[in-house]
Amino acid sequence: MRIALMVIRLFWIAPYYLLRIWWCGISSKISFEESFQFIKKVTKRANQAGRVTIETYGIENIPSEDGFIFFPNHQGLFDVLVFLDSCPRPFAFVAKKEASNIILLKQVIRALGAYAMDRNDIKQSMKVIIAMAEDVKKGKNFLIFPEGTRSRMGNQLLEFKGGSFKSATKAKCPIVPCALIDSFKPFDEKSIRPVTVRLVYMSPIYYEEYKDMKTVEIAEEVKRRIEETISNFS
Repeated sequence: MRIALMVIRLFWIAPYYLLRIWWCGISSKISFEESFQFIKKVTKRANQAGRVTIETYGIENIPSEDGFIFFPNHQGLFDVLVFLDSCPRPFAFVAKKEASNIILLKQVIRALGAYAMDRNDIKQSMKVIIAMAEDVKKGKNFLIFPEGTRSRMGNQLLEFKGGSFKSATKAKCPIVPCALIDSFKPFDEKSIRPVTVRLVYMSPIYYEEYKDMKTVEIAEEVKRRIEETISNFS
């Protein structure tokens, strides 16, 4: 219902947004930063049209130098929109393969140089992890959901998969845990009432802190920190 509300309220300008994002994905004259800023603008308009308010905490925890990875809990399709609305720094993301065929999201993936991962293909998934690590080494920021799929349990988390953290260990980059709170409400609840979603950017974990840990141990620690943060906001 909320997606329909967004479309209806932005119907007059939606074709331009879609065309412009498509052009960002195919034009060599438009930089990654310019593409991100336009997509951010569209996201803010969409969230306003959908009566969604984003409350952001911990912006100061985002590393000052580019080349880091956000690791948030995963609650639904709205999650990436929360980051696009709130994050002041350009980033790309990793989406599941199925989502890469959805109109608009498909164009956004191409415009940002994001990746689509096939969770049922270990070889392809590892190629995505390696490619993302190389991009991060070059100073590009990314977002990946370590649960692999949305929890469907509100603010409760699923197990965090160690494999998703291989991108960080290969890039030796800062890991930024992020806590999403009530991000499932905009698209999962059958309502168009005003709703508030909160996002907490938590203190980064630098390579020196996790270099001697196994990826499953890193996953457990990141999950613990996120659960603790969500509990503090409840």
